[in-house]
Amino acid sequence: MSALPPAIFMMGPTAAGKTDLAIELTKVLPCELISVDSALVYRGMDIGTAKPSKALLDKYPHRLIDILDPSQSYSAADFRTDALQAMAEITARGKIPLLVGGTMLYFKALLEGLADMPAADAEIRAQIEAQAASQGWQALHDELASIDPVSAARIHPNDPQRLIRALEVFRVSGMSMTAHREQQSAQSAQASASGRHQLPYTVANLAIGPTDRKVLHDRIAVRFRQMLDEGFVEEVIALRSRGDLHSNLPSIRAVGYRQVWDHLDGKLTRDEMQERGIIATRQLAKRQFTWLRSWQDLHWLDSLACDNLPRALKYLGSVSILS
Repeated sequence: MSALPPAIFMMGPTAAGKTDLAIELTKVLPCELISVDSALVYRGMDIGTAKPSKALLDKYPHRLIDILDPSQSYSAADFRTDALQAMAEITARGKIPLLVGGTMLYFKALLEGLADMPAADAEIRAQIEAQAASQGWQALHDELASIDPVSAARIHPNDPQRLIRALEVFRVSGMSMTAHREQQSAQSAQASASGRHQLPYTVANLAIGPTDRKVLHDRIAVRFRQMLDEGFVEEVIALRSRGDLHSNLPSIRAVGYRQVWDHLDGKLTRDEMQERGIIATRQLAKRQFTWLRSWQDLHWLDSLACDNLPRALKYLGSVSILS
């Protein structure tokens, strides 16, 4: 048996039923919940993030929900710091940290650590922004493709925040973002081989999702329409009325919010906004599945099964999490 304390990861694509199963687990196990979601950290963004209701959160508290204003940024490094602190506090009380969500980069950062990327450089960023103003974002994306094709394939030309960061990393350090990550992965592998751990826990990896992708697509469409019926557009109108938020902020670029924002800017009709919001959410789910396909020691559960709780408990027992 490992001397490391236990932790549970509950992963899966959006709209798969992660939160429901995580709550069921807390009813029978001494677990406390930690949210792993890059949008749920923001206050005032409730409907479009499918945030659990206040009543549910009062009964089953989740750490790392509603911890930031939408004007602020939150990185994988920030998450790792906050999650490790929360996990340590939960473990100290003799409980099991149960991390639930779909931001796979956060899970990976927590499990493997982070590449040692250079700090932000205001002067370099200003140069990149000036270049974008004169040449356009596509020209910068073409430049990134020549120096870091892997990152260019992952970053859309219309995603200035991530595009600036990838170019900034290269210009500051002389190494591409991909090279930094490969170096970090090699260090993680060496640490694992030597018995050292980036994450000092024995982790059980659970994932939930429907085996039929069409089922998930239908769920996503139904949920997005329900969000609109529940006042999603009005929620974004309230955010816009503050006057200090804009479309390039990470919070407003969250799936769904960027489409509603464009609709309110007059760039999309309501029907177009709904269609693009559903498509963007399905694309998010596809990316999440891609992450999960490469995850090691992952135990899958079917969203449509009626016995997921006993199946999850049986798995957790088999990997000594419940011992």
